[in-house]
Amino acid sequence: MIVHPTPPLRHPHRPWGLVLVSVVAGAAMAWPYAGLDIGSSRLPVSGGLHYGLLVAHVATALVALVLGPLQFVPAVRARWSVHRALGRAYLLLGVVPAALTGIPVALLSGRLVTQVGLVIPAVLWLVTGALAVRAIHRGDVEAHRSWMLRNYALTFLAVTARLLVPAMVLVGAARGAPVDVVGTIPRGQVLGWIVNLAVVEVLIRRRARSRRRRTPAAMSMPR
Repeated sequence: MIVHPTPPLRHPHRPWGLVLVSVVAGAAMAWPYAGLDIGSSRLPVSGGLHYGLLVAHVATALVALVLGPLQFVPAVRARWSVHRALGRAYLLLGVVPAALTGIPVALLSGRLVTQVGLVIPAVLWLVTGALAVRAIHRGDVEAHRSWMLRNYALTFLAVTARLLVPAMVLVGAARGAPVDVVGTIPRGQVLGWIVNLAVVEVLIRRRARSRRRRTPAAMSMPR
């Protein structure tokens, strides 16, 4: 397998900002489950098994949330062995177990919106991760990076949803609707991964157009 060097990021400071946001947000989301007290669960659970799966999902999703942005740090990307090791840890210790535990957590919730809205991104989480691995095995670095960006967009759902829910509640309250935080959470989760994927897709396509504009100029340079 031939691995081509990845072009440096135009704004190398941004991944570190994402790392900081992920660590802070991840710690805040995981804290209620640190004591393994079912009464402290932020999501309604139907019993011990449901809670155990939820804790496993939160813990592994935290791993993915924190390790993901490190893949986009220029210093890490420049060292292929470190980048590969972190990528494997991100997928095998974070994404895969988080997705596999997230599916039963959603199905056991008893809420149709939660079931559909979280099972779909969990499946997409696994699919985009597999496509990213396949791309790098073929030596297609650009496709690998694009699929990993989509994959992390699904990982970042945990953060986006928690920003959208209070915003949706405030908008509803301003319109005179009754405040229903619990009922708004599933809708915020669905909207979260849709928004994330849409934003990332715009960035991927914009980067592809920029690369196409640069390629003819590079080919026309005298050798």
